[in-house]
Amino acid sequence: MNDRTKKNVNEAFVGEAKAYQRLLMYAKKAQEEELPQIARLFRVIAESEGIHARRHFALLEKVSDTQTNLENSFQSEKMVNGVYYPKMIKEAEEDGERGAVIAFSQARDVEQVHAKLYENALKHMMEEKNVDYYVCPVCGYVSEGPMNENCPVCGAPKEKFYKVE
Repeated sequence: MNDRTKKNVNEAFVGEAKAYQRLLMYAKKAQEEELPQIARLFRVIAESEGIHARRHFALLEKVSDTQTNLENSFQSEKMVNGVYYPKMIKEAEEDGERGAVIAFSQARDVEQVHAKLYENALKHMMEEKNVDYYVCPVCGYVSEGPMNENCPVCGAPKEKFYKVE
C-alpha cells in the first residue's frame, strides 16, 4: 500500500475506533438519563463505526493464526507497558496533570497484567483451559476468575467487577 494511503487508512481506523467508543459512552449516558431510544441510536451508529474500523484495520494488518495473534498481542502489551505509558506518565507529571498520571499509571499496570495473560495463553494454548474473566469497570484490570478482594490496581470494590463472556 502506498505510504500516503496507508497513513490515511490508519487515520481513518483511529477515528472510527474512537467514534465507536465515544458513541458507546454516549449510549450509556442516555440510558442512565432514561432515554432508551437515543441510547439505541448511539449504539447502532457505534456498531456501524465499528464496522468501518474493522474494515480499515483489515487493510492495515493481517489477522493471522491464533498463536501469531497472541504473540503479537503479547509484544504489543509489553511495548505499551514498557515504553509508551512511562513516557506519557513522565510528561503528565511534568505538566502537573495528576488525573492523567493516575489514568496512565493504572493503564500501564493493567497492560502488564494483559501481557501476563497473553503469555499464559501462549504457554497453555493447546490445553484449552476454560477460564472465566472479570474486568474492573474503573481501571480495566482483568482477573482470571471472580475477585476475592478489591481491585489491586485502583481499589475498586470486588462487587463492581463484571464477567466477560
